[in-house]
Amino acid sequence: MREHSELGVSLLLLALGALVLTDALTMDVDISQRGPIGPKTVPIAVGIGLLVIAVLLAIDVLRGGHGEAEGGEDIDLSEPADWRTVLLLAGVFLATAVLIDPLGFPVAGALLFWGAAYALGSRHFHRDPLIAAGISLAAFIVFDRLLGVPLPGGPLMGVL
Repeated sequence: MREHSELGVSLLLLALGALVLTDALTMDVDISQRGPIGPKTVPIAVGIGLLVIAVLLAIDVLRGGHGEAEGGEDIDLSEPADWRTVLLLAGVFLATAVLIDPLGFPVAGALLFWGAAYALGSRHFHRDPLIAAGISLAAFIVFDRLLGVPLPGGPLMGVL
């Protein structure tokens, strides 16, 4: 069964396609909508696409096809994982999730960008917070003000 291990991916795609299709077909939709394309169209198309890809992948694997290992990866598998970096990044993401409501996106986003840069090895303590604040503020302005995607502003809402 080792040479057919990619059938697991096919089964996962099949289950996901069935789930998406079932969810799309059982959606409650306002039938007074006009036009041929409604809110069910895209989920049904995605569900059918997932089912088709799952079947085609299974046929390919059963005929002997298999994925090739990527040769361009620059990873030494004999080295242990860098758990310090992983835990720092997880902590930064968790802190952002906790702080985004009380502090708002501009402050929490700046902490996220600066914390990620620090966790990944940057040690420019004067430059990194300024760049993080600029990126976060620019993202807030683009999404909240220009695109109309509401983000929590926090205490800076009156200033922005």
